[in-house]
Amino acid sequence: MKILVRATNWLGDAVMSLPALRALRTRFPDSHIDVLARPWVADLYLGEKSIDRVIPLVAANGPRDWKLKWVLGRLLHSENYDLAVLFPNSFESAALTFLSGATRRIGYARDGRSPLLTDPVTVPKPGSIPRHERYYYLELLRRTELIHELPQIDEILLDGITDARRRGEALFAARGVKLPVIGVNPGAAYGTAKRWLPDRFAAAAREIAVPRNASIAVFGAATERELCLAVAEAAGGHNLAGATTLREFIDMSAACSLTLANDSGAMHIAAALGVPCITVFGPTNEITTGPVGPTARIIREPVPCAPCQLRECPIDHRCMTRVPVDRIVTVAGQIPRTDN
Repeated sequence: MKILVRATNWLGDAVMSLPALRALRTRFPDSHIDVLARPWVADLYLGEKSIDRVIPLVAANGPRDWKLKWVLGRLLHSENYDLAVLFPNSFESAALTFLSGATRRIGYARDGRSPLLTDPVTVPKPGSIPRHERYYYLELLRRTELIHELPQIDEILLDGITDARRRGEALFAARGVKLPVIGVNPGAAYGTAKRWLPDRFAAAAREIAVPRNASIAVFGAATERELCLAVAEAAGGHNLAGATTLREFIDMSAACSLTLANDSGAMHIAAALGVPCITVFGPTNEITTGPVGPTARIIREPVPCAPCQLRECPIDHRCMTRVPVDRIVTVAGQIPRTDN
């Protein structure tokens, strides 16, 4: 059997969908599984043992680049897939999978795309499945009888962590960053409402790093260079924003002894690497999209307006401004150290 999986478009979602991807491998151990992924998440799958190949989806999002998508669709058609599984909810993902000609195409019945699917699946009602998003992807498989029940998932770990850590240590050495390293991720793609204050990230990182004799590495996207530079300069750290590929970021995160982050893909990567990560949550809900695993620590200020799910705070950003530096430092001190 040949299976095509259309990956999610966001790094955190890609991590949360890994249990479903691995469930497919368990269900079809002798199948060939390809993952169709956007370039900015594709490297996540490079060490994943449950798949055979990553196919890059380089066309633009939305109703653009349809000529390129048509060409890709015809190339996928030549693969003669028996099954296609769509993790994203978009019409576009269903249209491209339809062009692949896969015999069976399953996905949630959203965005008006049901006619393009052979198995349009009703979206789970609130309360019908566990609230965390990892079960949303698994439920898609259960409702199409690809799995019989939802497994209990208490941790999501990437494959090849030891090798990733080794590569990360070499990357730090090449950049003149001494181990141990505290990783700081002050950005968040969703919007500024998700961001804890940059000066507090810097202060917390500095207070945690000094007694450990640790370096500080600040990570972020190219669009976050200015933000990350400000944090790095205030913390006395190294600004690596926009200076790493996703694979390099994953490897260097694996080599960190502790990570500080907002609700972001970086938070999910740290948890999936088994690296202790302290995340400040504000407008979003850690119950539905939080990190999975015992190394994750959540900081939340209980304000009545949170979680509001807004991208920008319309008032005083109290869910973030009321989180002091010493609270993060205290939590960091409670985490068993592995950098000695």
